[in-house]
Amino acid sequence: MTSRRPFRRSALLAAALALSAAFAASPAHADRCDDSAKELANNIDKLKVNFKAGNFVYMTHPLARELSVGCKGDKYSIELYAKGARKPSPEFISLVGAMAAIVFTITKDDSTTGASRCLKRMGLLRGDKVVMRYRRLSLECTRTKTEAAISITRGKDE
Repeated sequence: MTSRRPFRRSALLAAALALSAAFAASPAHADRCDDSAKELANNIDKLKVNFKAGNFVYMTHPLARELSVGCKGDKYSIELYAKGARKPSPEFISLVGAMAAIVFTITKDDSTTGASRCLKRMGLLRGDKVVMRYRRLSLECTRTKTEAAISITRGKDE
């Protein structure tokens, strides 16, 4: 009588090789940052994706000095950052609102309202840094002598 043991080993080895080949041949999946950046570039005119560094995707637009989308920080699941002139124009606020609507999947009216409230609150009475919440989003607006910036995040638990 012959032993079946060698047959089991070879079948197990063949199955393991087939399984590892299947995982090695599967395409890599893009993360949420890449998907958000591509969707932003497709839906907003003149917006271009520059490069990805770490968890951030950097973009350019004529109305903004700096734009980025970040993923998976310590306290947030996704972040949108925009920097423009010290006194933001209505076009810049509209751009930030449109980007936030796409990234956070909320209506454009709500995201534009939140961005304009945050950017317009900076001034003599409230100072150069404003932190607020609007529609489950955390907004932080800061300004220096030459530029203003807005950072919109959504927490990990939301």
